[in-house]
Amino acid sequence: MRHRPGASLALGLLFLCLAQANFAPHFFDNGVGSTNGNMALFSLPEDTPVGSHVYTLNGTDPEGDPVSYHISFDPSTRSIFSVDPNFGNITLVEELDREKEDEIEAIISISDGLNLVAEKVMILVTDANDEAPRFIQEPYVVQVPEDTPAGSSIIKVHAVDKDTGSGGSVTYFLQSMHSAKFAVDHHSGVLRLRAGSALDYEKARAHFLIVVAKDGGGRLRGADVVFSATTTVTVNVGDVQDMAPLFVGTPYYGYVYEDTFPGSEVLTVVAMDGDRGKPNHILYSLVNGSDGAFEINETSGAISITQSPVQLRRDVYELHVQVTEVSPAGSPAAQATVPVIIRIVDLNNHPPTFYGESGPQNRFELSMYEHPPQGEILRGLKITVNDSDQGANAKFNLRLVGPGVIFRVVPLTVLNEAQVTIIVENSAAIDFEKFKVLTFKLLAVEVNTPEKFSSTADVVIQLLDTNDNVPKFTSHYYIARIPENAPGGSNVVAVTAVDPDTGPWGEVKYSIYGSGADLFLIHPSTGIIYTQPWANLDAETTARYNFYVKAEDMEGRYSLAEVFITLLDVNDHYPQFGKSIQEKTMVLGTPVKIEATDQDAEEPNNLVDYSITHAEPANVFDIDAHTGEIRLKNSIHSLDALRNITSNRDGTWSLEVQAKDRGFPSFSTTASLKIDITDTEMLSRSPMATFLMQTKDNPMKAVGVLAGIVASIVAITILISTATFWRNKKSNKVLPVRRVLRKRPSPAPRTVRIEWLKFRRTRAANKFELREEPPHENCNKHSPGGTMPPAPAPPPPTRMAPSTGVTLWTVPTVSGSLTLQQPQRPPKPKALGSPSQSALVSELRQKFEKKHGDEKAYF
Repeated sequence: MRHRPGASLALGLLFLCLAQANFAPHFFDNGVGSTNGNMALFSLPEDTPVGSHVYTLNGTDPEGDPVSYHISFDPSTRSIFSVDPNFGNITLVEELDREKEDEIEAIISISDGLNLVAEKVMILVTDANDEAPRFIQEPYVVQVPEDTPAGSSIIKVHAVDKDTGSGGSVTYFLQSMHSAKFAVDHHSGVLRLRAGSALDYEKARAHFLIVVAKDGGGRLRGADVVFSATTTVTVNVGDVQDMAPLFVGTPYYGYVYEDTFPGSEVLTVVAMDGDRGKPNHILYSLVNGSDGAFEINETSGAISITQSPVQLRRDVYELHVQVTEVSPAGSPAAQATVPVIIRIVDLNNHPPTFYGESGPQNRFELSMYEHPPQGEILRGLKITVNDSDQGANAKFNLRLVGPGVIFRVVPLTVLNEAQVTIIVENSAAIDFEKFKVLTFKLLAVEVNTPEKFSSTADVVIQLLDTNDNVPKFTSHYYIARIPENAPGGSNVVAVTAVDPDTGPWGEVKYSIYGSGADLFLIHPSTGIIYTQPWANLDAETTARYNFYVKAEDMEGRYSLAEVFITLLDVNDHYPQFGKSIQEKTMVLGTPVKIEATDQDAEEPNNLVDYSITHAEPANVFDIDAHTGEIRLKNSIHSLDALRNITSNRDGTWSLEVQAKDRGFPSFSTTASLKIDITDTEMLSRSPMATFLMQTKDNPMKAVGVLAGIVASIVAITILISTATFWRNKKSNKVLPVRRVLRKRPSPAPRTVRIEWLKFRRTRAANKFELREEPPHENCNKHSPGGTMPPAPAPPPPTRMAPSTGVTLWTVPTVSGSLTLQQPQRPPKPKALGSPSQSALVSELRQKFEKKHGDEKAYF
């Protein structure tokens, strides 16, 4: 095929351009949830701390050239992130606030030096619970009629939280202690009157409720937080017409004297609407009993006589006065009736009258402190009572009408005029915490007159508070528990005492004392008990503390409560073996026991388990994990079987044992154990050998047994000598003194000092080294028949190891020692045969019998 020259040139230029082309770099797209790549669908919590590394830009260049990274923002917005151009690490440099900006638009770019690739990314800011609920439409004030049915909705409060999710959900609660009549819907915020509750204007004209709005909580800077807000709802109770009219100053008595003119007013009946908020107009009327002799003013209630008293046919009139409320619409409403007694008398026209310092007075006021002394006179009241009539018409009685028997009045009966004295009768009832104001009526009623004229005066006593209450704790005792590793200054328990008094008398100061209070302090105002800053609690030393807390007011009145604090044990002690070196004795079939103690105070921290962590060889021993007893495996019944499974011929084995407590975290201690093993046949030859083997690990036991035997012999000898002395004294005979001299047979010449008693021994046998005693030369033997026991026959010669010192005897045993360091062991001699053991036991028995026989012969 032929090619044109122009086509070949164009093809060459194309290949040259392709060879010189440089491809642009690009970002990796790692998808949602990745922390590196091109920030696709990347989101960030708004509570991320400034300076945090939040993302890593990651990309590549097709030619493998190094790339650099950049990030930029719109000039009208904040630069929220910065990027490391070499590594692509993006760092937060401005605080985030999702409520103000929930999306961040940024431009990220990657460059290889020649080409620049930019991408626009949208970063989502996720919510954190950083906003508190906020009430809107405050203040909340509502007017509610007192006849509102129970369960009715009163008002709706509304709070908003700018957060999302649970942090943006709001629930409502009532905080006020006086909100027993009301309830709030936790979700809607609707305030309702509780079922079974009712409002009463005459008892409370307003209620103040504190509503708490609390969000659902959420995460903020790694912690769960809950925010709340409060608002006050004022419920004003509106009065409604639900009370009948009330008469004031009952009973009513009126008197008409013979010189009274027609049209004169006899008395006035006073009534008022029981509803004080919006009282209705009152109209008075006479129902019956007047016989046309009296009339009443319908608006004032004044009763007047219409005829001359001379024309009246009766001496006593009983009128029935009716009072009627008139509604705003003009229709009659509630009614009430009261009887009025009017007597016609001869010139008895003066009722008792109360006077103050400035003239007639029907109201007297006094301020006094609560709980005055019993029998105290209220000297602040200057009251005089007077009746201007003469004789029997001027005699009247005084009495106090009011709550309880608190005061009494003196005198009880007055003729014409007297100074009224009021005396304290019940001091305990005069309590500021129960009554702020005490109101009484002082009533004066004539005694011997048919009219029974009377008058009243109000006595109003304003009580002043005193420090009459002792602070009282909410509980007689407080119980608390605290870990023994709690740092100094840790809160333990809060105590609370309440003093009902007001002002500074109601302020409570706390203190503690007692032998157990040295490590604790109490805040004088809040009652929080906490540990001393330098306190170092230890349950092993003292597990329980007991002391008293005192609540005292400013005048020293106080009460006490008892505080019990228990320290919770923490596993802070290692198990410790009882001795650093323990020597044990074991024969085949008999275990050796190791024991470790843990100083922790409570289980399971002080419970110890045992184990063998290393053994040479590993198939010889088992250990009881709970008791620490170490046994040979069940398959080993003899020393021959033991030597068949191990090359150790000297009878010594090394173990590493561990004591581990059951606490958390658990602590352990390890130690090395050396064990020597022997057969039971060597201990079954004689009782003495058995005893020596049993006391090998406890030489003091052997010394104690020997001392006990010697002491018994001495005691028996003294008893025999005493009995013989008294028998001779009672027989009144003088007996010749006989001395039997017996010469001890001379022992055979010895040139080697009984070398057959000297044998090799191990470390455990050092406790039983035998030494020859010098012969006794005392020949004064008074006991007939005291013959020396025959000397034992020398045992067969034994195998002796070469030694420069005294040759010692060895009893093959099992001995153990616990040590934290591996000791050096001396060469262990070979064990002696059974003839050596028999010779030693026989010699010990012969020497004991010889010594015992010499002592008996002496006596």
